[in-house]
Amino acid sequence: MKKLFFSLLLVAFLISCKASTTLVPLIIYDYSDLYMQDFMNLILENNTNDILLETYDSKNSQIIQNEIINDTLSENPPLLIVNPVDRLGVYPIIEKAKNLDIPIIFINREPLKKDLDLWDKVYYVGAKAEQSAQLQAQIVMDLFGGDPTNLNQFDSNNDNKIQLVILKGQPGHQDAEIRTDHVISVLEDAGFTLDVLSITEAYFFKDIAKEKMTELIDEFPNKIEIVISNNDAMALGAIEAMVEKELFIDVNGNGKIEHDTEPWIPVIGIDGIPPAVTKIEEGYLYGTVLNDSETMAKAINDLVSILLEDGDINSLPYHVEDDTYIWIDYQTFTSTPTN
Repeated sequence: MKKLFFSLLLVAFLISCKASTTLVPLIIYDYSDLYMQDFMNLILENNTNDILLETYDSKNSQIIQNEIINDTLSENPPLLIVNPVDRLGVYPIIEKAKNLDIPIIFINREPLKKDLDLWDKVYYVGAKAEQSAQLQAQIVMDLFGGDPTNLNQFDSNNDNKIQLVILKGQPGHQDAEIRTDHVISVLEDAGFTLDVLSITEAYFFKDIAKEKMTELIDEFPNKIEIVISNNDAMALGAIEAMVEKELFIDVNGNGKIEHDTEPWIPVIGIDGIPPAVTKIEEGYLYGTVLNDSETMAKAINDLVSILLEDGDINSLPYHVEDDTYIWIDYQTFTSTPTN
């Protein structure tokens, strides 16, 4: 009887704690995305507010995400944090939240400006895709010696052109389109002559990239001088394919690729997820553009705190552009080959 009594007390205590805790939905587009896994965990780890972040997996389906949002809105949360499946599909989400006076923080995938302008309680925390492409292009320029008229030894066929393949994310995705187009235009504007062997869509996923890269190696034997990937997950998939095709060989068996003595082809990603950083340290991934998820996660939690307290968003330690956007800068991270 005593056990039953104390069990009932415990249940009542847990229920009362949950009832007194502010619940904020954190709706992710797809848990299987390596970057979003890491980003979501950082958001949770940096949550110092007196709230409970409840995470939801939209499974890369806008239909599922819409159902999740409808269900969570029916519970009248104080605000929503949404990583959209489709940046073009946020209009009805904003309208529903506006009618209920529930603020929204969008993350990672930037909605259209005209949609964000629908209401003054809609925000976006992210990084500018153009900057990631600019930094990625700078890595390429530095790698090939910086002089477009006289490429260094990484121009393996000595034709003074960069033979490259690009692994592109989801077609129509804003970041994928900008990163792909912009990295090419920045390099060409700097005077580099490019021979783009292929722009191949791998939808941001490692396994698809591995399959596509295997096909590209067979299609362009001994021609690829560099692989530029829209994200780290696809870069890691490409490396796995290249290892299997013996384009990377750890000759001395020390677990690292020595750039001055062992076969390798430079691969560059974007995001800076932990497995990518490890591969840079091991010499397999030449470099990446760090999407500063740690700072972004802090910014999201700081914005949540301000909104819950009805505070002034301009008091945040970040510039808030147009009372809507908080931009976090990218950073480069590379290994250094021996010239």
